[in-house]
Amino acid sequence: MRHVATAPDLRDPLKPETEIVAVGNEKPREACGIFGAYIPGHEAARAAFFGIFALQHRGQESAGIAASNGLALSLTAEVGLVSQVFQENDLTGLQGHLAIAHTRYSTTGSNRRHNAQPLLAYGPRGAIALGHNGNVINALPLREFCREEYGSVFTGSSDSEVIAELYAKTPGDDWFEVSDHVMSLLSGAYSLIMMTKHELIAVRDPLGVRPLCIGKLDGGWVFASETAALDNLGAEFERELEPGEVVVVDRDGITSRVWPKAPIAHKMCIFEQIYFARPDSILDGSLAYENRMRMGAIAYRENPTEADLVIGIPDSSTPHAAGYAAEANIPYAEGLVKNRYVGRTFIQPDQYMRDIGVRTKFNAMRQVINGKRIVVVDDTIVRSTTVRHVVRMLREAGAKEVHVRVAAPPIKSTCHFGVDMATLDQLIAANYSVEEICEIIGADTLSYLSLEGLEEAVSAGPNEYCRGCFTGKYPIDVQLEMDKLRMDRLVAEPVGAS
Repeated sequence: MRHVATAPDLRDPLKPETEIVAVGNEKPREACGIFGAYIPGHEAARAAFFGIFALQHRGQESAGIAASNGLALSLTAEVGLVSQVFQENDLTGLQGHLAIAHTRYSTTGSNRRHNAQPLLAYGPRGAIALGHNGNVINALPLREFCREEYGSVFTGSSDSEVIAELYAKTPGDDWFEVSDHVMSLLSGAYSLIMMTKHELIAVRDPLGVRPLCIGKLDGGWVFASETAALDNLGAEFERELEPGEVVVVDRDGITSRVWPKAPIAHKMCIFEQIYFARPDSILDGSLAYENRMRMGAIAYRENPTEADLVIGIPDSSTPHAAGYAAEANIPYAEGLVKNRYVGRTFIQPDQYMRDIGVRTKFNAMRQVINGKRIVVVDDTIVRSTTVRHVVRMLREAGAKEVHVRVAAPPIKSTCHFGVDMATLDQLIAANYSVEEICEIIGADTLSYLSLEGLEEAVSAGPNEYCRGCFTGKYPIDVQLEMDKLRMDRLVAEPVGAS
């Protein structure tokens, strides 16, 4: 008798009982969203608010805005969604033509107030505020370096605080010279937006792992993780920052320089194309929506199947499913309806509620599904929680057959550059074969998009994009696994503890 695989433990051991949880969500958690504005004659904090409002999908744990009127920095940053943290009176108190903003999902350091960004740091050039998207893998030794070299005192537990201290205290005649030195120390992913009382500074790491773009607005300049945030403001998209590029905006205008040691080929996270970025954002010169449709089309060409209907798991898989259906010439339908008001909650589900958690988020329409052979397209499978329940719901709704197609390769390794997707033992594709996963989720058939198919969809060259979560090969050396709460434990230890 053939072995029947069982599902792995799907609970997240890193999530404290008091932390906010998301109902029915097992997707990789996005990094963070950053935004900056230098708009003479305008209140930049308002632009910053709407900028990170458009980037809310990248992080839902905390939000913050720092602003300057040329005399002093003001800052508001709290745990919560953008709309929860900021009311009209908060924006009124953030005066000035210069502002930066941040919305966070933690990848190093816990979800606590002291890790909310922007962060403030102080040095010979005065105060700076910093927002960070990404993950620096050598933050611990650099933390000790800052303590010994600069006498830094850390109050939080994030790698972002280490970066802020380095930029605030590293000597240099200008921000380009400072960045040259800091970039030689940092290892990992970091798109940064920083400000002093008079200047706005944007930085993209030499690998270009996380996106960062620049646009024009009302005679000034704006920067954002994604072009969708520029569109939300009516800004004119100029370009994406180059890997290793530093841009400085001040009263004299805008200047930029690329770090001379930056590699020629970028290594942007390929998951930005698959899932993280909004479908209406431009990444590496192309629209994410069109790339995702191509992923679905290639998924069909690689593993065609006969069916009556194609559906996607809303909302993130919709373009992939539309591309699959068009290529297969099979009707596309919305067989699953998503409750878009389900989000993060402080209410802890008991085991019964965990079992029906996906029903809280999705509902299958029996009238559409009943008696049909269904292809359900997902953009990725991490632990398998969602897709297992979706397959069960479709069968209960009367589906004759359920074929699962994943418009991305199997995730077999963890991310070290700003994505919290699970530990290695929780990644179902790292522990089970495709045939076993098919049994676990209860599908008739299961297939994944090949890595070659994904690269074709995003027009990737041989040296472009980080593919580490699929291949285990990263653009720089990393530990096998890293603990996102490692610096929280360090902060909790008494001084002098070993």
